[in-house]
Amino acid sequence: MKRTVFIFSSLIVALLALFQISTYSYLSGTISIEIIIATIAIVFFAIGMFLNKKSSKKVPSLESKIDKNQIKQLGLSAREYEVLVEIKNGLSNKEIANKLFVSESTIKTHVSNMLLKLDVKRRTQAIQKAKELQIISF
Repeated sequence: MKRTVFIFSSLIVALLALFQISTYSYLSGTISIEIIIATIAIVFFAIGMFLNKKSSKKVPSLESKIDKNQIKQLGLSAREYEVLVEIKNGLSNKEIANKLFVSESTIKTHVSNMLLKLDVKRRTQAIQKAKELQIISF
């Protein structure tokens, strides 16, 4: 986090310096406005390319580590699996219901069925067992 703040702070300082230099050059009459605009555009383009390259690094797919056969053997429906994933993300029943556009009682039913199929008593145990069975990603 500190590194990100430092990078963006440095970027802002560098851009402000570029604007000050271009203002000085324009006022002194040594450079035309078109060259200043082109320089600023090139700098912003380079920064955009750098940020895009940095943010689009390949993230290894966790989907390949999920054992879909195990999901079928447990008898989890697609919706129960969705609810399990949302529980893993830390959402409450109400938040899951809002996200999946169903009622809270429907989510409670899915959670109950999922707990029975995983043979656990609590949501935290369900997540732990699901990780052990490799049916959800870490």
